[in-house]
Amino acid sequence: MAGSPALLLLLSLGLCCPGVQVQVYRMTARFHDSSITQPRLGQKLELECLGAREDSGVFWVRQDKDGTLHFIVFISSLLRTTFKGNERTSTRFEARKLGSVYHLVVKSFTSGDEGNYFCLMNSNQVLYFSCGQPAFIPVTITTAPTVPASTAQSGITKNDSCPKTPDPETGKEKQLNFFCDIFIWVPLSGACLLLLIALIVTTVLCQQTRRRRCRCKRPVNGKPNVKPRTPNQHT
Repeated sequence: MAGSPALLLLLSLGLCCPGVQVQVYRMTARFHDSSITQPRLGQKLELECLGAREDSGVFWVRQDKDGTLHFIVFISSLLRTTFKGNERTSTRFEARKLGSVYHLVVKSFTSGDEGNYFCLMNSNQVLYFSCGQPAFIPVTITTAPTVPASTAQSGITKNDSCPKTPDPETGKEKQLNFFCDIFIWVPLSGACLLLLIALIVTTVLCQQTRRRRCRCKRPVNGKPNVKPRTPNQHT
């Protein structure tokens, strides 16, 4: 019953649609030791669930980094525990009930135990769940060793006897700039050449038209040839 797909389906609906729940009981999942903020690798980690009814059992589930839900254990009100695979005990976890508080113990915390831990209660066909308690191993940040300025300028380290190769990105940028120059200057030069040819052709045509218009004969004295009028003879 504890590991049935129906339970995980109800949990998914509860996590995705909290508005459909009537939150009568306020359940809380937290670390038993309030001084712990993040679990350590190989450390024993104990969590507790508060706010559940004493006569109702509690489920413990874990949501991993990918959002997948994993059933851990069901603790009944009669102090019976049912782990994954319908097992009574587990080599990785411990579970118990002390009064109205339901405890879950991770015996040796590993990276496979990381995630958000939830406790759930099914009462009167209503599913109640707590907020998730994140449990992730702290990430260790390593600083890179500093390199002396003289060594950095020369580009040669003690462990690397070969000089640094040129950055391929710089060569690509130069190649792109060369192609850009070609695409810009070649069309511009062609346009200038076409304009020069058009100007020469226009000048030649204008000169030919002017010569054709000026082929008429002019008189020697500069006056137009006019035939002399004969006087009218009166008889």
